[in-house]
Parts: sequence; structure tokens; C-alpha cells
Amino acid sequence: MTMFKSGLLNGKKILITGGGTGLGKSIGRRYLELGAELVICGRRKEVLDVTADEFRQATGGKITTIVCDIKDAEQVEAMMEMIWKDGPLDVLLNNAAANFIARTEKLSSRAVDAVLGITLHGTFYCTIAAGRRWIEAGRPGNVISTVSTPSFTGSAFTAPSAACKAGVLAMTRSLAVEWGPKGIRLNAVAPGLFPTPGAWEQLYPAGSQVEPQERSVPLRRIGDHSELADCYAYLASDGSSYVTGDLMVIDGGRWMQGVGGPSFRAMQDWSDEQWDAMRGKGRK
Repeated sequence: MTMFKSGLLNGKKILITGGGTGLGKSIGRRYLELGAELVICGRRKEVLDVTADEFRQATGGKITTIVCDIKDAEQVEAMMEMIWKDGPLDVLLNNAAANFIARTEKLSSRAVDAVLGITLHGTFYCTIAAGRRWIEAGRPGNVISTVSTPSFTGSAFTAPSAACKAGVLAMTRSLAVEWGPKGIRLNAVAPGLFPTPGAWEQLYPAGSQVEPQERSVPLRRIGDHSELADCYAYLASDGSSYVTGDLMVIDGGRWMQGVGGPSFRAMQDWSDEQWDAMRGKGRK
């Protein structure tokens, strides 16, 4: 079931970074179901191809895949040139991100850069590359960026990601004002608990929580991907044309229950042995 008519996004060409897996994949499928032409990019060709084949069989929609490491500005420019040759984008969804749990004082500069490179720098590169082309052509544009509630609450043991997402939110609000007169909208979405294979176990390892995840949500349940996808569909549609510079939180009220800071409070008392065991699992 979807709350929108099937042709809501007809005629819209949408790029989703990191669109081959996770939340980006769920959102991309909904975009296709609603009539959009989809472009997905990522670093692994095989993952993109599997997702594209799955989407074509399920929806019959038009989908293009591009291998691109968005933390490389030159690759981003090459990707945008390739996309624009076949017609301009209408919507950019900045979805690609990197995150992992670690004690911040143990992070190497390389580990910090791994998160900043994709989550902050890559998002900026894609946004500027698309924005420049819209402005030069005198076309309207629409940028949607995935952030997180730690972008305004902070989060222990994921400090680089929280800092990146805060930066993306500031970028969104800054450019909403700067580019608004040019017809370009920018908004952000902060999803709550929407489990995805792999990422869920990595971000919430066994023993990191003092209670079941659902107990941290006032609505006492995790989110369904279809609910999140419909939120992104609204922001991609013309029905949201007067919405810009906004942050939409879709987390069942979780952030208001004080989870932003102490969501990993059980880990504050972990021993070195417990941390080493978790890191060992992550390498497998």
C-alpha cells in the first residue's frame, strides 16, 4: 500500500547515492513505483547490477547504474557529466554514508577520514556538482539529504558520523537560503530505527543496549521501510514545492526520549576485552 498515486513522480530523473543497498534501495524502489527514472551510484558494480535487475523485474521502470566513489570529486564530476548527457537531473538524494562504532580516542586519522570523506565531503561534492549545473541552465532543482538525529543531539561512539551529519544539515539550511531564489530546494530527513541487513548488526552489536530497541521508541516499534520511502517520495514530489531548508525526523519520537546522547550507554562501561571482541566480529 502506498499513500500516493502511481504517477506522482512521472518525468522526474532522480539520482540516489549509495542506492544499491539499505535504505537507499528501499527509497529507490518506491521512486520507480511512482514513475520516476532512477539513477543509482555506488562503489561496487556487482551490487548495483543486482539491485538494478531486481528493480527492472519488479517495476519495469528505467534505471541506470554508475560506479562512483563520491569521496573523489573528480569521479563525482564525471558521473554528473554522464548523467547530464542523457538529460538533467530533477532530484539528487544524498544517501551514501559511512559509520561504525568505536571509542573516539582510539580512532586513527584514516578512520576519521573514511567517515568524513563519504558522508560529508561526498555529499558536498554531489550537491555542488548538481547545483552548479541547475544554476547554469536556469533550471529548478531538488536536493534531499539523509542525516540523523545525532546531527542535533550528538552520539557517543559515533562522533565522526554525528559531526558529518550536522555538517550536512548546516549545508542544507545554508543552501536553501542561498539557492532558493534560483528555484533550488534542499531538505533533510533523519530516519530512526529502520533495520537493514548488515548495518543493523554493525551499529547495534550485541550487548550495546540496556533494553530492547523498541523500548527506546515512544511508539514502541521499529519503522517500516515503506513509511520512510513515502516520506522521501513526498519531498521528491511537486507537492512539497513550498518546503525547503527543513529537517523531517521520522523516528517514532525516539530522539525526544533522550536516546540521542546515551543510546550506547551500556558500552560506556565496556572493558577493553569487550571492545576487542566487537572489533574482531566486524572484521569477519
